Amino acid sequence: MEQTKESVKDKHAGHCDGGKCCGHQHEHHHSNGAKAFIAPAISFVMLVAGMLMGHLGFAPFVSNRWVEFAWYFVAFLPVGVPVVKEAVEGIAAHDYFNEFTLMVIACIGAFCIWELPEAVGVMLFYSIGETLQHGAVDRATRNISRLLDVRGEKATVIREGKPVDVKPQSVRVGEIIEVHPGERVPLDGVMENGDGLFDTSALTGESVPREIGQDGEVLAGMISSNKTVRIRVSREYDKSALARILELVSNASSRKAHAELFIRKFARVYTPVVIILAVLVVAVPALVSVFNSGFDYNFSDWLYRALVFLVISCPCALVVSVPLGYFAGIGAASRMGILFKGGNYLDAITKVNTVAFDKTGTLTTGKFSVDTIVSDALENSEMLSLMASAEADSSHPLAKALVEYVFDKNIDIPKASSVLEKAGYGTVAEIGGKTVVAGNLKLLRSEGIPYPKDIEGVPGTVIACAVDGKYCGYVILSDTIKPDAVTAVKNLGGLGIDRIIMLSGDKKGIVKEYADKLGITEAHGELLPQDKADIVEKEASAPGRSIAFVGDGMNDAPVLALSNVGVAMGGLGSDAAIESADVVIQTDQPSRLATAIRIGKTTHAIVTENIVGAIGVKVVVLLLGAIGYASLWAAVFADVGVALLAVLNSMRILWKKY
Repeated sequence: MEQTKESVKDKHAGHCDGGKCCGHQHEHHHSNGAKAFIAPAISFVMLVAGMLMGHLGFAPFVSNRWVEFAWYFVAFLPVGVPVVKEAVEGIAAHDYFNEFTLMVIACIGAFCIWELPEAVGVMLFYSIGETLQHGAVDRATRNISRLLDVRGEKATVIREGKPVDVKPQSVRVGEIIEVHPGERVPLDGVMENGDGLFDTSALTGESVPREIGQDGEVLAGMISSNKTVRIRVSREYDKSALARILELVSNASSRKAHAELFIRKFARVYTPVVIILAVLVVAVPALVSVFNSGFDYNFSDWLYRALVFLVISCPCALVVSVPLGYFAGIGAASRMGILFKGGNYLDAITKVNTVAFDKTGTLTTGKFSVDTIVSDALENSEMLSLMASAEADSSHPLAKALVEYVFDKNIDIPKASSVLEKAGYGTVAEIGGKTVVAGNLKLLRSEGIPYPKDIEGVPGTVIACAVDGKYCGYVILSDTIKPDAVTAVKNLGGLGIDRIIMLSGDKKGIVKEYADKLGITEAHGELLPQDKADIVEKEASAPGRSIAFVGDGMNDAPVLALSNVGVAMGGLGSDAAIESADVVIQTDQPSRLATAIRIGKTTHAIVTENIVGAIGVKVVVLLLGAIGYASLWAAVFADVGVALLAVLNSMRILWKKY
C-alpha cells in the first residue's frame, strides 16, 4: 500500500509545543497595528541621520569614533533589544539555534568590525520584515478564526413563560430558546413552532437558505432568516455540532503533513550546519594563509562574509510559510463546507486515484419517490388511493413516500376502519368493506395471494397491492439521485481519478441501474458492511492504489477507517462521521469531493513552491556571500523578502476560487 492509514492518521506527529517549531519561536510577543512600527521608525530616522552626518563630514561625528559608535548603538536599541531578549530566552530554554541568535551574532560581529550602519540596518530591516510577516500571518489566523468561530454569545431562553437572556452554557437540554430574525442560533435543537428559513453559510458554505420544518434539526451557528423561531435544546453548549467542528479545526494543526515534518527535521540540522559553515568561512582562509604566504588574508573581510552567511541562513521563510500553507488550506476548505482533520489529509487526498462511493445517502438522497405504477385490475388512481389508505399510519420510509406522492396528486385517501401492520412485510387493512394488502412480495406470499412471477425480476423497490385476495398491481419506488451526483462523477474524472466504484447493500440490478445513470462503470450490490470493508481494504493494499471511500459516516465507519482517505457526507451532526472520517463534507454534496481534491492539490503545489523557492534563493545568496559578492544589506533583504513572498504565496490558497 502506498500510504498506510496509520501513517496518515498520526494525530500528534510533529506537534510543536509552546509555540516553538523547528527551533524557531514564532509566537513571540509583538505589537499590533501602527504601534509595531514606532521602534523601527526611531531606528530608521537615527540611521539615516547618522549616515548623512558621516557623508557630510559633521565634525563631532567624524572626529570622534566613539561618538559615532554611541549614535549607532542607540539607534540599534529600539529594534535590537526585543530580538536580544528573544535570543536570551531561547538560549535559556536550550533553544540555541534560532533566528534571533543568528541575528544577534551577526549584529555584534558587524559592530566589532566597525560596519556600524549595517549593524543597525540589518536589525532594522529584519524587524520590519518580521512585523510585516507576523501581520500577514495574524490576518490569516483572524480570518480563519472569524470564519469558524460563529457561536452565539447569548441565548434567549423561555423560563416561567418569559424570555430571559443568559449565557448559552447555562441552558439545559429540553429548555426552549427563542431566536429572532438575523440572530445566530446558540445551541443545537429541534424546531418547535413550524417551518423556518435559516442561513447555514457559516457552517456548510451553502449560499441558499435552508428551510427547516417542524421537529427538524437546527444547529448552533445557523442564522434565523425570516421569523422568530422557538427551538427545543437537544445538546449542551460544549457538545454541539459546531463545538465539535471548532475543536476539530483547532486540533488540525497537531496532525502535521509530511512537508511540515520535513521542514522541522531540516531546520534542526540546517541551522547548526550553517553556523559551523560560517565559522569555517573565517577559519579555512586563515589556515590557508598560514601555509601559503602568498594568500592575502584579511580577518575583517572574511568575518563580514561569515556574517552575511549567518543572516541569510535564517530559515523563517520555511518555518512560517509551510505550516501557514496547510492552515490556509484547512481554512479555504472550511469556507466551502469541507472539514479536513489535519494537514496530512490535505496531502493524502492529492494521492487518491480511486474513489469508492456508498450509494444511499451519498450519491442519492435516501428519500424515495414513486417511479412507476403498474395496475392490472383497477384504475391507477383507485389502486393508489387504497394503498395510501392502508399505509397512511405507517412510519416506514417507503410507506411515507407513497402516501406523500398520493397526497401531492390530490387523490382522495379514505379512512381505513382497521389496519394490521406486519413488520418487514407491509400492512393489511379494511377499507370500505374491502380487504386491502399493501407491501412487499413476501406479504403476498404469506397471505396466499398469487402474483405474476416476472415481478420478482423488476429492478427497484416494489410495493404490491391486492384487494380481497386478488393481485391488482404494484408501485416501484426509487431513491432520488442528488442533483450534483452526475457532476461529481464527471469532475472526479477530470481530476485524473481513473477508477470510480459504487458499493451498496441494495439489489445488484438496482445498483447497476443507478451506476449507469451516474456514469459509473464498476458497481457492486448486495454487500454487507464487511463486504464493503473487504473491497476497500483490497483496493487500499494494491500497489500504486490510493482509495478514498465516501459514505454517510454512520454505518460505514469501519470502511471509512480502512480507506486511505475516509470522507463522510453530511456528517455535521454525526459523532460517528467526525470520529471515523478524515474529511467531513458538511454540505451533503458529493461534488464537494472534487473541490476538496483541488484544494489539497493547490495547497501541496504552493507549499512545494515555498520550499523549493526559499531553499533555492538562500543557497544562491549563501554562496554569493561566502565568495564576497553579497553584502549584509543584500542578505537581510533576501531573507526578509523571501519570507514575505512565501507568506503571500501561502495566502493565495485562501484567495483562490475553487
